[in-house]
Amino acid sequence: MFDFIYTMLLASWNMLQLASIYILLGLLVGGLLKMFLSPAYVAAHLGQGRFSSVFKAALLGIPIPLCSCGVLPAAILLKKQGANNGATTAFLISTPESGVDSISITWALLDPIMTVARPVSAFISAFVAGCAENFFNPPNTNIQASPDLSCSIDNCCDGSDCPPDEHKKHKKHHSLLEKLRIGTRYAATDLWADLAGWFFIGILLAGLISVLVPDAVIARYLGGGLSSMLLMLTFGIPLYICATASTPIAAAFIMKGVSPGTALVFLLVGPATNVTSLSVLIGLLGKRATALYLLSIAVVSVLCGLAVDALYMALGISAVAAVGQAAEVLPGWLMTAAALLLLVLSIRPISAIVMGWFGRGDDCGCGSSSKTGGLTQL
Repeated sequence: MFDFIYTMLLASWNMLQLASIYILLGLLVGGLLKMFLSPAYVAAHLGQGRFSSVFKAALLGIPIPLCSCGVLPAAILLKKQGANNGATTAFLISTPESGVDSISITWALLDPIMTVARPVSAFISAFVAGCAENFFNPPNTNIQASPDLSCSIDNCCDGSDCPPDEHKKHKKHHSLLEKLRIGTRYAATDLWADLAGWFFIGILLAGLISVLVPDAVIARYLGGGLSSMLLMLTFGIPLYICATASTPIAAAFIMKGVSPGTALVFLLVGPATNVTSLSVLIGLLGKRATALYLLSIAVVSVLCGLAVDALYMALGISAVAAVGQAAEVLPGWLMTAAALLLLVLSIRPISAIVMGWFGRGDDCGCGSSSKTGGLTQL
């Protein structure tokens, strides 16, 4: 029993090392979005309309290089600024499934067909999931989004009695350096406080699954067809792997005889879903929206995989790729340093959660902060 717990914790630590650098990047992106992205723009474009907002959010996420963990802080910030659930869902799917970095590596390790199929499939799955969420749970058009329009730097105006021209007079308070400093502090405190509890629950669950599921099983029975894609879904949904890291693995799968469509399912499902992000999504969007999120990704991924296999067969193209070295693997010391930094940043929010369990602090138990309202109140 002790050996099992030790192995699980060791696997969780490895997961934490893999995820930390991307979480820190996501927090930084979220903080910068807070400083540079106009809340009024978000409310206008991602908060209104069942389908147009989803389309824009899915398209917005395609080039952004964030993984399924790193995208969470950015998505939470978008929701706080007025994005509806469908748009938030679309952004959460398209962003980790694609990115300028993963597209370039797909071109290098796979082929032009997969390079095009990957972002197109990511957009389709994001659009379908977002539309499904807004269809079954329509945004309330009678309630206008009310994002925080006050000055995010020093509260020099409240957003209502401070016209844009008047606000420009306070330029001395809004230098680029000041925005970077305030955005970074916001990300490391308020934004991370909303995520810490759910994230570490997911990390422990991910470690448990890593111990229970043998690695050797993943590469078996994946020669093509619906059954192999369904099996890939079973393995891919709980795994944590970023879009960039999944590309050389997909290339290796193809070299061993895995069909390109099955590899595409892995490229879509692996980066977009894992126990860590799903645990956060339940708190952010609710159980029903998370179920729609998973169902949409699964169905669209399999359909796109079958279409890609049919395309290769129709064109008579061999899918075997020349597999090279993975591009720029992060050094171990950097991942360890990132994990330790994340643990340091987590001391305060985790302490607040523990105190909340004993009725001495925040009673959410999920890592919410007093300033931002927490996941369950978004």
